[in-house]
Amino acid sequence: MSLGDDHGYGDTARTGADGGYGGSGQTRTRLPDGDPYGGARRGGRSSSRSLVTVVGVVVLLVAAIAFANRGGDDPAGTDGSGTGSAGDSRPQTSPTTPSGTKPVKSKAGGIPTGYAHDEQGVQSAAANYSVALGSTDMFTTARRHDIVNTVYAPDVAAARQTGLDNAYSNEKFLANIGLTKDGAAPKGQTFVSRIIPVGTKVTASGANSATVEVWYTSLFGLSGDSSTNPVSESWYTTAYQLKWIKNDWKITDFQQTDGPVPVGRDQKASTADDMTKAVEEYGGFTYAR
Repeated sequence: MSLGDDHGYGDTARTGADGGYGGSGQTRTRLPDGDPYGGARRGGRSSSRSLVTVVGVVVLLVAAIAFANRGGDDPAGTDGSGTGSAGDSRPQTSPTTPSGTKPVKSKAGGIPTGYAHDEQGVQSAAANYSVALGSTDMFTTARRHDIVNTVYAPDVAAARQTGLDNAYSNEKFLANIGLTKDGAAPKGQTFVSRIIPVGTKVTASGANSATVEVWYTSLFGLSGDSSTNPVSESWYTTAYQLKWIKNDWKITDFQQTDGPVPVGRDQKASTADDMTKAVEEYGGFTYAR
C-alpha cells in the first residue's frame, strides 16, 4: 500500500515540464535616492535580470554536476484527488495549509532530520532540505559535506560529492558571483544566500518514495557599500524526488523551474546597511507542513 492510499498524494510527478512558469514575470522595484549600495543609480530591470541570471547559474551548475547521470524508479501514483482515504472524516486542507504539528525532534549538523513516514513528513523534509541546499554553508567545504551527507541518499551523496566540490571551488564561478577564491565575501560585504519556502505539495508517491514540489523565494547577492551584485529576490519551484532510507527521507534527484513569480510592489529598496543588519539579525525557520 502506498503512502498515497492513506494521505491522498497526487498522481503524477510534475517536474516543470509544462513550461508555464517561464521567465515572463516582470517586477518593479523603487530604489531610494541614489543606488542603495552606493554609486550611481542603476536601472532596476537590468540589475534584477543580471542577478536572476547569476542565481540561475548557481543552481543549474550544481544541478548539472550533481545529477548528470539521473536514474531511479518512478513512484507509484494514486487517484490524484488530493483528499484522504475513503471514509476519512478529517477536514481536507489546501496545499499551503499548515497542520501545526512539529516536523522532527532531532537534528544532524544543524539540519532537522528524522521525519515521519507520511505526507507531512516528506513535505517537511523537502522544505528543510531545500533551505540547507540554498544556504551560504554550501560555499564552505566542511559544511557542504555535512549538508550533502545529511540530505541526500548515501549512494547519491558519495557519487556526487566530488562534482559538487569542483563546482563550488571553481574560481571563475566564484568571481562571477562576487566571492573570493575561498568562497568568502570581500571585505566590508556580506554574502547572502537564503531560501524561504512558501509552500509544498506532493505530486507522486509510492510505499517508500515521493516527489515533492517546493515553491520558494530566494535571496541572493552581496550586501555592502561597494557591492556590484546587490541582494535581490528570485522565485522558483523545485521538484525533489525522495526515498525512505534508514527511517528517514533522503533526496535522490531534483529539477528546478522558474516561478510562479508574483507582481512586485512599488517599494523602495533598502540600503546596504539595512540589508546586512536584517540578514545578520533575522534567523531562519524549521519548516513543517
